[in-house]
Amino acid sequence: MSTTSDTPKKSTLVPIVIIAGLFFVFGFVTWINGALIPYMKTINELTDSQSYLVASASYISFVVMALPASNIIKKIGFKGGMSLGLLIMAVGALIFIPAANARTYWMFLVAIFIQGIGMTLLQTASNPYITILGPIESGAKRIAIMGIANKVAGALGSVIFGAILLTGIDDVKEKLTTISEVEKDQLLNSTADGVVMPYIIMAIVLVILGVLIRKAPLPNVEAAPLEEPKDGEKSKTSIFQFPHLWLGVLALFVYVGVEVIAGDTIIAYGIALDIPADQAKFFTLLTLMAMVFTYALGVFLIPKYISQAFALKASAFLGIALSIAIVFMSGFTSVLFVAALGFANALVWPAVWPLALTGLGEFTKTASALLIMGISGGAVLPPLYGALVDSKKEYLITDGVEEIVATAEAASYGYWILLPCYVIILYYAFWGHKVGLKK
Repeated sequence: MSTTSDTPKKSTLVPIVIIAGLFFVFGFVTWINGALIPYMKTINELTDSQSYLVASASYISFVVMALPASNIIKKIGFKGGMSLGLLIMAVGALIFIPAANARTYWMFLVAIFIQGIGMTLLQTASNPYITILGPIESGAKRIAIMGIANKVAGALGSVIFGAILLTGIDDVKEKLTTISEVEKDQLLNSTADGVVMPYIIMAIVLVILGVLIRKAPLPNVEAAPLEEPKDGEKSKTSIFQFPHLWLGVLALFVYVGVEVIAGDTIIAYGIALDIPADQAKFFTLLTLMAMVFTYALGVFLIPKYISQAFALKASAFLGIALSIAIVFMSGFTSVLFVAALGFANALVWPAVWPLALTGLGEFTKTASALLIMGISGGAVLPPLYGALVDSKKEYLITDGVEEIVATAEAASYGYWILLPCYVIILYYAFWGHKVGLKK
């Protein structure tokens, strides 16, 4: 699939830099969930399963809004969709203020969900745009550049919000077991107020960016039309006639699930292993730095030295090996294997997009919306991880007080959910991306 543009001779450097800036924005917003999950668990006194609804609220919006986002982009264009997405994210950020004042979990989830709607618009516009901005064979290279911006932002977000939200959280949890109900309520309310100022600043920045993107010099880029069918062949009339696309949606569904598990559970996992929160708050940074390194490797290697399909195969094999290692190792070594999932995950998204969009032509925008819906894996799989963790916990009752024991073993057991996901990605890398395509 080639591309058509109203400025074919212009360098793509400027639009690549602008889109990288957008990937930076939603990378920052997405990856602060790793700090939000243990923070929300404390201030709202939640179980593991309940706390991972933070991830669900963010990612379920991609199912609800992906197809509507596609229709919006068809009407207002890629640039208009990006601008609107940023403004909606700002609205979600502002809802954190009343949510913190009321310390009401469902309000926090609504705020995160609205931010997710904005990110859906942003992703539905920016991912296909950067994919078809140049030759499809180098699509993974351009998306890898976007990934570097995304994960560097995620690393900054996790460190900044980890410092703001998790500093002293161990002391808060310890005090909660010894103080009265009135004092507990006051302590939790004051701790919840910690999110107000960061989200006010975030809202202001998002509004400014939303206005600026309207003025940005982004060329109009569209996918090339479908090839004319040869004698005896039927023309493609439906999105359902591209099985490699639908298998790509499944691959992205499980991929986003394992990426979110790797990034959003590692802090809580470290805490479950009795690693202090002041140290564990940096663990998401390890995962993201592993991804940034692998993205840079992808920019250098693809497509000159390796194909997009080969990168996907290597990622899937590595993911399977690391998943097994996490479960059978213990202590900080096991945490390092969770962080190493960043190496396995980095090139999956960049590789699947161009493989899934190959040959889509006029169906590219609808196909992009379907691929964006695959992000809902981040809503489904983390709570399943949390449910596996909760199911493995053991409870000890002493003098009428219930205490959770064997939390480390339970947290490790939850990572079994990764294995079938990487097997699905492996299938797509070898066979799935070819199904229904001409040889």
